[in-house]
Amino acid sequence: MPEYTSPAEYTSRLRHNILQMPPEIQNATGIVINGRRLKSLVFTTDIAIIKNCDADGVFAVYPFTPQQSISDALIKHSSMPVFCGVGGGTTRGARTRTLAKDVESQGAIGVVLNAPISNEDLKMVSDSIDIPVVITVVNKQTDILARLENGASILNIAAALDTPEVVRYARSVAPNVPIIATGGKTGEHVMATIEAGANAITYTPPSTQELFQKMMQNYRNL
Repeated sequence: MPEYTSPAEYTSRLRHNILQMPPEIQNATGIVINGRRLKSLVFTTDIAIIKNCDADGVFAVYPFTPQQSISDALIKHSSMPVFCGVGGGTTRGARTRTLAKDVESQGAIGVVLNAPISNEDLKMVSDSIDIPVVITVVNKQTDILARLENGASILNIAAALDTPEVVRYARSVAPNVPIIATGGKTGEHVMATIEAGANAITYTPPSTQELFQKMMQNYRNL
């Protein structure tokens, strides 16, 4: 029998222009949730990008109050698992718990809470659902152990250019906690984040406008 060193691949005649995640992400160990290993998470709510990328999952967090109709549409039409933002900043308290229960029933693989959420609200959410609770960490001043004691299952580290440093700090405080972290725009930053201890990477894709610019330029040159 021949030995295969790369995966077999099929590309359709029409759907060949798939948005690919940075290949460096494959160096991550991944996070296994209910038997499914996730290394790359596309940070978007654009269903067209979600349906045409090779990410392992979707990180659906957006700068508005969470709405059940949005999470329902994303989960229903995504072909990959979806983490749903359920508040923690402007949206909090009983409403955040209700949103978390709703997205769980819709089929989300996990919920994401924003950094400002109190430990009391974090615990209320974690006690109410049976899917992972992802807590966002934006700097080293976060009391990571308190977050974990109050029900956080996974850390989401989003500290801009300081992300590798904060990942390294979090790993020193909690050696075994699963860590998702932003990967930046370059392969070098992705690798630095993975080497610091991140298990999975969120990647912000180009906008559909940026993707269209390249396509339209090609069309103009025909």
